[in-house]
Amino acid sequence: MGNRRSVRLLAFSMLGALSCSMAMAQSCSRQSPGHTVALVELYTSEGCSSCPPADRWLSGLGKSGLGAGEVIPLALHVDYWDALGWKDRFADPRFSERQRALSRLAGRRVVYTPEVFLNLREFGGWNSAAQFRQTVKAINAKPAGADIRLSLGDASRGQLPVRASFAVKPGAAPVRAQAFIVVYEDGLSTQVAAGENRGATLRHDHVVRHWSGPLELRGGSAEFDAVIALDPRSNPGNLSVAAFVQDSASREVLQATALGVCEAKKS
Repeated sequence: MGNRRSVRLLAFSMLGALSCSMAMAQSCSRQSPGHTVALVELYTSEGCSSCPPADRWLSGLGKSGLGAGEVIPLALHVDYWDALGWKDRFADPRFSERQRALSRLAGRRVVYTPEVFLNLREFGGWNSAAQFRQTVKAINAKPAGADIRLSLGDASRGQLPVRASFAVKPGAAPVRAQAFIVVYEDGLSTQVAAGENRGATLRHDHVVRHWSGPLELRGGSAEFDAVIALDPRSNPGNLSVAAFVQDSASREVLQATALGVCEAKKS
């Protein structure tokens, strides 16, 4: 009996490894460019009446001619509005804590929505197209401080294999380099039944659905290899994965990149 059980376990283990290999065999990959890609973090909530204009602004970035080679936009829904009339189904306390942490790095104690951070720094000029584009252009003009290689597998059956490698570039000297993997989704909408946005239908893009990290870059490098469970209500064709490296000490994003899951399915 013991030998039969061992054979069964070995067979299941081999089958799991084969399934993972087959999923990654259908993968597509992206290598980050030599210049720094800008990372935009919008802290927002469906319970906040002043947030929909910022949500629409973030959704429109792709149509403005700024692609994944220039800027990676993320919408992080905070949870501190949830007790004020409407519970945001995309809210996560980790996003509220990250917003507070970024505020503390800037020497502030107050957080609010909508609030935009551009490469870890608060950016109040997000509603000025000219100012935003000028700032992103200045970020893109800087050589990247890290290299990122991102690979995605087949997103079928509610799971997404993700592999990423992170390496600090020679000459860069971050004090505390950390890597993150983020799954985000476009094409979402909610009919709000209570709170400040009662009666409104809110549409969202770039909504963060999964957050992994921080992953410390020990010796200047790190690897991420995992199968991420997807929300069964998500549309795989609307999902993308972003990867970025930050240095909390210097408040710099060393590099960021993103890849759409739909691209992996077509490959």
